[in-house]
Amino acid sequence: MLPRIKELAATLAPRLIEIRRHIHSHPELSGQEYQTAAYVTGVLASSGVRAIEGIGKTGVIGELKGHSSESRWLAIRTDMDALPIQERTNLEFASRNEGVMHACGHDIHTTVGLGAAMILSQLEEKLPGHVRFLFQPAEEIAQGAQWMIKDGAMQDVDGILGVHVFPTIPGGCVGIRHGALTAAADDIELIVMGESGHGARPHEAIDAIWIASQIITTLQQAISRTQNPLRPLVLTIGQINGGRAPNVIADRVKLLGTVRSLHPETHEKLPAWIEQIVSSVCATYGAKYELTYKRGVPGVQNDPKLTQLLETAALEALGRSRVQILPEPSLGAEDFSMYLEHAPGTMFRLGVGLTDKPNYPLHHPQFEVDEASIVTGAVTLAYAAYQYWKQHPGSH
Repeated sequence: MLPRIKELAATLAPRLIEIRRHIHSHPELSGQEYQTAAYVTGVLASSGVRAIEGIGKTGVIGELKGHSSESRWLAIRTDMDALPIQERTNLEFASRNEGVMHACGHDIHTTVGLGAAMILSQLEEKLPGHVRFLFQPAEEIAQGAQWMIKDGAMQDVDGILGVHVFPTIPGGCVGIRHGALTAAADDIELIVMGESGHGARPHEAIDAIWIASQIITTLQQAISRTQNPLRPLVLTIGQINGGRAPNVIADRVKLLGTVRSLHPETHEKLPAWIEQIVSSVCATYGAKYELTYKRGVPGVQNDPKLTQLLETAALEALGRSRVQILPEPSLGAEDFSMYLEHAPGTMFRLGVGLTDKPNYPLHHPQFEVDEASIVTGAVTLAYAAYQYWKQHPGSH
């Protein structure tokens, strides 16, 4: 079966590059993927895959039924949204939408998902189980997975596979990670309330800007002295707003930030730990505060059995030289983790690194990819899906 999958992928390669370039030229922001969804639906339908639009608002589901009397499905999830970034790649197929760019590789993800669907659709006679393709919107705002789950995307799903591009891995290679892949990411909003006064008489006021700076400094220092250094924790205050005039002591400052952690125990304790520090600093200097801690997405924990299956499939399909075992997780966040609350799953890294150009990081206006990665990803997913049902034909 593997030679047939590779043969189909090689035949489809020019078409897949064409698909990817079309999607790249027409990026859409989170929750606005209307044209992308319509395009994906058209490609699925022309490949004989049942397509359902409007799942998770602007998401699409493709369903490919195999020869099985069971109702269980293997899901393959790829995301479709772009970022509010002005592209500066000078590619012929660069973004035509001002200020919007596929700078995180979701155009590759979508194309890889379509490629796997196109390959497996031509194996339908021999596919031993059902495969459901989830083309998800709004990953960049960590909302799309929940939207799709709410609309039944995970109904009867037995396992789920996912993929994300990685520019530090060479194109044509994949990275497999056992265990934790990404971090839990939460949001914080803090309002520090002091009392305004004249800039010449600070002792008569309560300086919210200065107190906010003390909170930021104390939080960063406390991480190194109150948190287990073997359990990574990153707290970033990315936005501060406050003050009325240069010579008026600020009475109100608003801080927005994110908190990322890998260990579940650390994640659980974060709201109380942050509030204790904020409360202590504010009490010391006479300020009041309002703290809103919003749980975001949990970390992606790759399922051991599915990760091993994916690694074996990749080794057989690509060879040892093109399969990396990743020693470290990422502190980035991925709402793929939301699906893992409903079924075991695993996500792998798809190498897109170039050999003849600089490799800019994800979310960079000059981010480019090696398009050879498209066939690599499609073959890996298609073969892993085939092997999944070959190994799990009965009750799972």
